[in-house]
Amino acid sequence: MEKQIVRLSFIFLVLITFLSCDRGKDNQSGKPNVILVVIDDQGYGDLGAHGNPYIATPNIDQLYSESIRFTDFHVCPMCTPTRGALLTGKDPFRNGAVFVTQGKSEIHRSIPTMANVFAENGYSTGHFGKWHLGDNYPYRPQDRGFQETIHHGAWGITSMVDYWSNDYYDDTYNHNGEYETYKGYCTDVWFDEAIKWIKKQKESSKPFFAYLPTNVPHVPLIVDQEFTDLYKDDVPLNVAAFYGMITQCDNNIEKLEKFLAENNLKENTIFIFMTDNGTDQGQDVYNAGMRGKKTSYYDGGHRVPFYIRWPAKGIGGGKNINELTNVTDIFPTLIQLCGLDKPETLSFDGTDLSELILKGKGKLPDRKIVVSYRELNPDNSAVLWNKWRLVNNKELYNIENDIGQKENVADQFPDIFNEMKDYYQKWYEEMLPLQDQKDYVLVGTENEKETFLSSANWIGDYCDSYTNILPNPAKFGYWDIEVVSSGTYEIALYRWDKESGFTLDGEFIMDNNDVMHDGPLVVPALPVKAAQLLINDKQFSKQAEVEATHVTFEVELNAGEKCKLATKLLDDKGNELCGAYFTYLKKID
Repeated sequence: MEKQIVRLSFIFLVLITFLSCDRGKDNQSGKPNVILVVIDDQGYGDLGAHGNPYIATPNIDQLYSESIRFTDFHVCPMCTPTRGALLTGKDPFRNGAVFVTQGKSEIHRSIPTMANVFAENGYSTGHFGKWHLGDNYPYRPQDRGFQETIHHGAWGITSMVDYWSNDYYDDTYNHNGEYETYKGYCTDVWFDEAIKWIKKQKESSKPFFAYLPTNVPHVPLIVDQEFTDLYKDDVPLNVAAFYGMITQCDNNIEKLEKFLAENNLKENTIFIFMTDNGTDQGQDVYNAGMRGKKTSYYDGGHRVPFYIRWPAKGIGGGKNINELTNVTDIFPTLIQLCGLDKPETLSFDGTDLSELILKGKGKLPDRKIVVSYRELNPDNSAVLWNKWRLVNNKELYNIENDIGQKENVADQFPDIFNEMKDYYQKWYEEMLPLQDQKDYVLVGTENEKETFLSSANWIGDYCDSYTNILPNPAKFGYWDIEVVSSGTYEIALYRWDKESGFTLDGEFIMDNNDVMHDGPLVVPALPVKAAQLLINDKQFSKQAEVEATHVTFEVELNAGEKCKLATKLLDDKGNELCGAYFTYLKKID
């Protein structure tokens, strides 16, 4: 009997040691891992779990069944403002990222991000996919707290900032500041690389924060034919491709979930699934009864899915929470759930939802939320208060009994109408002085040896896509730069991405595999014969050589200078044709 007890005790000790070692190897800190998935342009109605009768999203639907779901969760009606608010917990007009282009897509560099705080608390931080919060130092993901990043440029693959030959397949992406080529479809790459990275963090016993924002199903509508074929007999072709991109992404959710389960990571990982704005293509097929789509101030533009699961803390089980919530709530909530030390100077516009999530019931304090982006304008805004919606400062709806926002009841509820208008006015007055803050690109630093300035990020004409210049190439703008170190700078003006090899006066040809377009995209030639560079009040001009791809200037810049840098390409008579859509700047002495 004694020998049996000793033997059992020994087995018990071995088992405890084994389990302790396994848990320790997984994450010695005991803190939860975090995976944050953000899908681009997928609306609330673009999910089977939300009643869509056409789309197949079995794996996201399974996540839905295992999560707490916030059913009245709101973001901004466009991607960059949502992303900036997500990563800072601050309103777009407070953090600076208010629009998708024209110098309005960067988070003010004085504001720490979610990645900064996780990193300061001992987490490994990784980013895989879309960024769209700045393409130059100090606004890139690796400058904002991410230790590992693999991403494309600007709003998406095929944008002006993106690597010129990318087409969703076997593309070249930015990996920690260097271009590398990856095999496979873009969504597969983001998930595969995220899984590889997570595996390394598990092996090193570090908690991780993985930010996985996809570029699909944002246009262009490019996906394997097999996914479009799933839907082409039931919905229009554009929606078929859009749904196909979502289903292809859903397959990757399955791959990620399988990896988490097989590696004992599911239990202690907070998994968040959300999207960045309302649907971009599916509104006329199924929109969960809502009015509006992406860019709209009606609920269809900004009410999106938000699921959160953390099995180790009992967060899940398919519960709904119907409180009015907002994208700015996520950052303060994760700080509480993960037990992170918060910098004393850090403040939020959002509300901590942790008690609501952990208890699965209760109510938040009364709150009003303003939805606004691009510019401060009462006629382009929404105010949310419980189930009331003030749209464009003149329409009032109660979505509890009018989810489609069909009946304007402003005349019936004048007290509510005026209170919401007054709230917007106070908010407007608070935000007005903030919109003039400038975000300078820093040049002459060790962090970015060559600064690539694109028309997608200039201040001026909207020019973030080749399709913008097809009807009219005469687009102009400037960049705000700040010089870090004095010296001679080489500034090269291109009409096309320098890796393309296309000449200043030649046409631009790019394969276009979007299902809604036939043949390549061809931007016509222009008679470019000279270039002009303007830096504040200084002007430099130079003739272009025959069949040149660019014109280069050498200028002296002094540390501390804040410059307005503009470019122009000219014909042989000095007429202005367009700005240099691609401009490269580096210190050479």
